[in-house]
Amino acid sequence: MHPTSISSRQDPEEAGIDLRKLLGALLDHKWPILGLTLLFFLGGTLYGLFATPIYRTSALVQIEKKSGTVPGLEMGDFTQASSARTEIELIRSRSLIGQAVDNLHLDVQATPQRFLLLGDYLARRYRGQEPAPPLLGLREYAWGGENIDILRFEVEPSRIGKAFLLLAGEDGAFTLEESEGEPLLQGRVGEAIERNGIRLQIRELQARPGTRFTLRKASRSSTVRSYRNALQLTELGTDTGLITVAMEHPAPKHASRVVDEIGRLFVRQNIERMSAEANGSLEFVRSQLPEVRRELDQAEGALNDYRKRHGSVDIAMETGTVLSQAVDLETRISELRMQQAELDRRFTPEHPAYKTLLLQIQGLTQRKNEIARKVQSLPETQQELLRLSRDVQVGTTIYTQLLNKAQELDLVRASTIGNVRIVDPAVIDGGPVAPNKSLIQVLATLAGALLAIGFVLLRRLLDPGLETPEAIEQLGLPVYAAVPFSAHQVHPKVRRRLPAGDSTTSPLLALSHPNDPAVEALRSLRTSLHFIMLGAQDNRLVISGPGPQAGKSFICANLAAIVAQAGKRVLLIDVDMRKGHLHKLLGMPASPGLAELLGGHCTLADALHPTPLEGLFLLPRGQLPPNPSELLMRPELATTLEQASAHHDLVILDTPPLLAVTDAAIVGRQAATTLIVTRFGVSSAHEIEMTVRRFAQSGIEIKGAILNGLEKRAATYGYGHAAYHHYEYKSDNA
Repeated sequence: MHPTSISSRQDPEEAGIDLRKLLGALLDHKWPILGLTLLFFLGGTLYGLFATPIYRTSALVQIEKKSGTVPGLEMGDFTQASSARTEIELIRSRSLIGQAVDNLHLDVQATPQRFLLLGDYLARRYRGQEPAPPLLGLREYAWGGENIDILRFEVEPSRIGKAFLLLAGEDGAFTLEESEGEPLLQGRVGEAIERNGIRLQIRELQARPGTRFTLRKASRSSTVRSYRNALQLTELGTDTGLITVAMEHPAPKHASRVVDEIGRLFVRQNIERMSAEANGSLEFVRSQLPEVRRELDQAEGALNDYRKRHGSVDIAMETGTVLSQAVDLETRISELRMQQAELDRRFTPEHPAYKTLLLQIQGLTQRKNEIARKVQSLPETQQELLRLSRDVQVGTTIYTQLLNKAQELDLVRASTIGNVRIVDPAVIDGGPVAPNKSLIQVLATLAGALLAIGFVLLRRLLDPGLETPEAIEQLGLPVYAAVPFSAHQVHPKVRRRLPAGDSTTSPLLALSHPNDPAVEALRSLRTSLHFIMLGAQDNRLVISGPGPQAGKSFICANLAAIVAQAGKRVLLIDVDMRKGHLHKLLGMPASPGLAELLGGHCTLADALHPTPLEGLFLLPRGQLPPNPSELLMRPELATTLEQASAHHDLVILDTPPLLAVTDAAIVGRQAATTLIVTRFGVSSAHEIEMTVRRFAQSGIEIKGAILNGLEKRAATYGYGHAAYHHYEYKSDNA
């Protein structure tokens, strides 16, 4: 295959997601993953340590069963248990919560100012009776043991929600200021003060002089809404009538006061509701008494008149039995009629209880009609006497019952206790319920690990850098050397601290660590170059690359040193007149160099610098010119290279990256052999293709590539990496 023809074919395994590569990427980045996981773990631990603890306060309320109608007018199957859901909504109602807000002044917020994070942490752990002394001389902050109780605080509507600054003074004195620092009023604990549209009375103030408090009057509606949302109401079991009233708050004593007040108000509201129901039922019974009394008087008068007209007439035994049955039925029907009148006030005719009551009345009426048919078979005198006696007895029974129930209802109204009671008052349910430190640590650790793993995997999936020689060879370029990354390479900036001529501390890896695997890889490249350049028209080698950070200068300098060590005369030319630094690697001056030579300011003999390594010469870049590309296009470059080729066995030209500038394409036309250097995990397939295409457009054929900075990663193990891995193999006496 022609070197300049690029193949975009990829291995089918490379086209998809390779789990082995992803797992290898995680192993390669295990320390950053562990570091970020540990960082999140420490963050979760610190959050659990400094976060404000939340306590849960709960009380138990019992809703007892109650009759569905007035005492004495019970409806048998209609007696029902009070709906716990209804009672829960009553407890949560705005009227009840609003009354608790008014009674406890919950819309007044007074909090001591704490130092950020540390202040709350220290205040929670302070156990002294007096306010804690200031830390680091910060007297304006509260450090623990402070307390303020506002009895009254009223402001104008325009100032609702605005923060005020309260400064504690000596012997119970205080000053209230605007947030901007404007004094509004001054006073002492217990005094009711009214000035500048503000009414303030403080019941208790325990703080060091100079301590600051933030005072705010919240809107009543927002306060009611917040406490309604904070209230937790649940029924224990099903149809038990037991309701748990709970609240979570950073101040457990405050939460207990609120829960107890809500429970007290609910019990009182229930008593008032029951008393009002008893009063309504009493009025209903009393309204029935005159009518029943009038009917009873009429029945007694009719019976007496009948006896006067017909004399003393006795009721026969058979008539007495019928009379007893008729009285019982009439009494029961009358009671049901009264219950119907009671239900008319509470339910519609479609209610199941109302329909059941009508069915009972209908059944009793049918039995009454049957008895009426029996009465018709009696003598006329007995029929009339039975009817009159029945009316008197029924009226007497009903009137007596109504009198008794009126007395009972009057007593109930006076001594109503309701059907709600507090079983357990508000208590703190153990320690803090939040934050859950263990859970936060676990979640933070998992979040850190997932975030780190996700970042590594995403970077791996999106990273276009090639990591194996096979991936480059699939693009149509042979790889002549895979140079492993060496930790022994000395950075050029360190060169100034190294002794001159000391090969053991030389920044050139070929001199300081000749047995390094990277140097061995370059020796194999030296062998490959021998065969590559056998039929070349000249002895010039151009080394370029797609972009910066590929390590071209490292390859050029160490390759030149290795060839010189083989007894060859090597000239190393730094053609990068923008950022070239070969002179730093070799410890040589930058000028005179190529820039001065092409500019006609010196000769080749003046610009050549012999290095401490025998056979190796350097032509540095010279002073940075303003027009590097124009200088390279001068005919002096060809002349210089001809002279250099005549006096040296190998001329190596280190050129700038092609995708950044066009200098490499200009110089490449002056040499028969061109190689490019790619960086492990950095150079992408697209960059390599563009580099080859740019050289081809200039008529330059790239012979092959060098993969530099090869790292031993788990992600690339098993994908050709082992074949290019170098092992250190040296003499035992070395």
